[in-house]
Amino acid sequence: MPTSIRDVAKLAGVSVGTVSNVLNRPQEVSADSVTRVHRAIEQLGYVRNDAARQLRVGVSSSVGFVVLDGQNPFFNDVVRGAEDEASRHGIAILYGNTDEDSAREGMYLDLFEEQRVRGVLISPYGDINPRLERLRERGIPAVLVDRFSGNGRFSSVSVDSVAGGRMAAEHLIERGRRRIAFVGGPFEMRQVSDRLAGARVAAESSTERVEIEVIATTALTVEEGAAAGQRLLQRPRRDWPDALFAANDLLALGLLQALVVSRRALVPDEIAIIGFDDNPFAGAAAVPLSSLRQPSRTIGRTALRILLEETSDPTAIPRQTVFLPELIVRASTG
Repeated sequence: MPTSIRDVAKLAGVSVGTVSNVLNRPQEVSADSVTRVHRAIEQLGYVRNDAARQLRVGVSSSVGFVVLDGQNPFFNDVVRGAEDEASRHGIAILYGNTDEDSAREGMYLDLFEEQRVRGVLISPYGDINPRLERLRERGIPAVLVDRFSGNGRFSSVSVDSVAGGRMAAEHLIERGRRRIAFVGGPFEMRQVSDRLAGARVAAESSTERVEIEVIATTALTVEEGAAAGQRLLQRPRRDWPDALFAANDLLALGLLQALVVSRRALVPDEIAIIGFDDNPFAGAAAVPLSSLRQPSRTIGRTALRILLEETSDPTAIPRQTVFLPELIVRASTG
């Protein structure tokens, strides 16, 4: 039979109320009582039932975080930022990776609802608003991460991907590139379509004639980037673009791998490459990768702060926090 709080109180020679205060409000208890209770807890191996405690007090000590791609270092850094902020408030992060799968996304949201988490941070795949509305009706607020809330129904923390796409294409154009291929997908992901839209704005605004080709991928992975690079190399050399703008760094690293390993295309002399995120591997690539840096940890910390504010004040008006990316120039664009 599991050890109970009453067993701890009996061994420590104090009341059940004193044990509860030691666990929840130790500043209200004498140092002697705190020492005796902790000694009894250690001796008995007592573990308090936080689930039952949450039912009593009505406030969870955990927040759910659903990310789009757990293999992407960008999201790892975003989660780290949220964890750093959560630890300051004594809150744990429950983490789920959807791997760009809407069914898994729904499974994690169901699980977090069952766990009665305090709130949810989510980098969504597709239209998630109706599901998040249901969570809010049940007292669980949500904040969108790496996604701008177009209708303003939910708070969001994101980077301006349209501006980032424009900055990437403008950089390539300034380097003399005129045939730019945008590599990315699926386009149901708002970040991908926004980055392409930004590149097209740059091309249309240029005084030079600039072409934007689209090379679609099914995912934002190194493998998909390498496969896109192999398809590109199968074309006659005269049909090659002179620059590649990848929707994220993983794709860009795959493209770089295909071009460098094959030794058929020189980077950046024949084909320049730029990515998006500036993940930790970008600067360490065989040809250091130019990229648009996102303030990933700041995004995570900011999202967690906003979520806690909304859990404290359900009447809070949703707000949209948008950061600008920073252009990081390395050897892959010359």
